[in-house]
Amino acid sequence: METIARFFTPPAESFFLFGPRGTGKSTFMKQRFPDACYVDLLDPEMVRSFSARPERLAEVVRGQGGQKCFVIDEIQKVPELLSVIHQLIEEKQGYTFVLTGSSARKLKRTGVDMLGGRALLRTMHPFLASELGERFRLEEALQRGLLPLVYSSANPEDVLRSYAALYLREEVQMEGLVRNVGNFSRFLEAISFSHASILNLSNVARECMVERKVVEGYTAILEDILLGFRLPVFTRRAKRELAGHPKFYLFDTGVFRSLRPRGPLDIPEEMEGQALEGLVAQHLRGWLAYSQEKSDLYFWRTRSGVEVDFVVYGPQGLWALEVKNTATIRPADLRGLKAFRDEYPESKVILLYRGRERLLREGILCLPCSDFLTHLLPGKTIDDACHTNP
Repeated sequence: METIARFFTPPAESFFLFGPRGTGKSTFMKQRFPDACYVDLLDPEMVRSFSARPERLAEVVRGQGGQKCFVIDEIQKVPELLSVIHQLIEEKQGYTFVLTGSSARKLKRTGVDMLGGRALLRTMHPFLASELGERFRLEEALQRGLLPLVYSSANPEDVLRSYAALYLREEVQMEGLVRNVGNFSRFLEAISFSHASILNLSNVARECMVERKVVEGYTAILEDILLGFRLPVFTRRAKRELAGHPKFYLFDTGVFRSLRPRGPLDIPEEMEGQALEGLVAQHLRGWLAYSQEKSDLYFWRTRSGVEVDFVVYGPQGLWALEVKNTATIRPADLRGLKAFRDEYPESKVILLYRGRERLLREGILCLPCSDFLTHLLPGKTIDDACHTNP
């Protein structure tokens, strides 16, 4: 099977690598650290052994002779191992630990110290269009997403259908994160309607027929197991009254499609728009994570409803991006970007759309979405992705 090179660059020292199931963490580690000593905590016997005697890990490490690199897969399965790893790092014998996981919730819940800053925190994301290069197809990405597990499958639709069930069974039910799996399953469906939208927990609670505080807890679980994330409002130097609620996104467009119930009352254009905006969101998150820069991702919305989908703010500049699922640009499509530019004259404003031409309309650069995504490279700026000079 063809190997697709990832943009993720592992640090030289010990680090955590978190990412949802299927993002390729284990595959990457085996390719990047082929000679490392592996501890696979997806193996029930391995979990039982280390849970009974966490200190046995020190015996394993010290018994490997000159081996200095150790990969522990799904560290959240036995969080007690972190205390042993901490001790081994303190011995200053040159050991490097790579600790992968698909959830930080159990680590936080057990009160472990996450190695007291002695290991860096990194994240793995679905494929970026720029990693796929000429293999990237926007239409396919909007339908199936870009999870490596799905992308490499001969039956991607089947894998997507079973993906949420896998998470429910192995990350939620087996770890005892919720008391009522049925309620959580209904919550997953209900919150899929909030993808690429303002998150209103009260509305989600009504759909699930549970209390609002339960939905608050479920949403926190969803973020901890890395299936979803919230995008805050950009409020720096705000002159207008802004919206107070964040937006919500599932981490991958294909997973959104698999969770979102469909019926005769659904408007196809609405779902397509949510899918496209979500695809841009997951690219911007991956690009920022792999770039290791200090920029942050936001959205912008006034109380009167004027909105910009994404705001990237950091040492390298301020960019506002609007995503439109249309092949033609109407004057109304530029309204949010123009309002943001009036508020922040130093900003650079960009419209991403489904057309094929690069346009400059009313001082706003309008780019084909596919072209922008394939040129969004870690370590480069948004200006580079737009082929413009800073």
